[in-house]
Amino acid sequence: PNSAFGLALQQVSMLIKADVGLEVAAIDLGGWDTHFAQGSTEGQMANLIRDLGDGLAAFHAAMRDHMDRLTVVTMSEFGRRASENGSLGTDHGHGSMMMVLGGNVLGGRVHGEWPGLGSAQLVGPGDLAVTTDYRDVLSEVLVKRLNNPALADIFPNYQARMVDILR
Repeated sequence: PNSAFGLALQQVSMLIKADVGLEVAAIDLGGWDTHFAQGSTEGQMANLIRDLGDGLAAFHAAMRDHMDRLTVVTMSEFGRRASENGSLGTDHGHGSMMMVLGGNVLGGRVHGEWPGLGSAQLVGPGDLAVTTDYRDVLSEVLVKRLNNPALADIFPNYQARMVDILR
């Protein structure tokens, strides 16, 4: 897409294809703090999801011949509440989701647990429960894709659990 996110993905794609030795790249797609006027199929959230999806699809198409060398991780530092607030948005929550794309991903399925949306399954004031720690996913990427086993240095005082998302 012709957006800052799409153009950043295009630049990463060009660096990979130029074989300049790029090992890690980070791209931010901001604007997810949707406390008001979030929308559903149209509006702020739908536009962000469309930009993310279109960008990842274009990146995958451009990098098809390089996918065995790539692992793309999407994540957020917070989730959204399960229920809409009085301003037609959602407040900060606990549980979120991550997506992993690449040639070494054990794909085609959802990894993790789904506790449900019933009031007994929600945590605190209506948050999705965290069932997989983001450090477990990133630890597996570090070990299996970047050959970096120094997890205690990267995530001090945390014992990572491999979640079997990568070959």
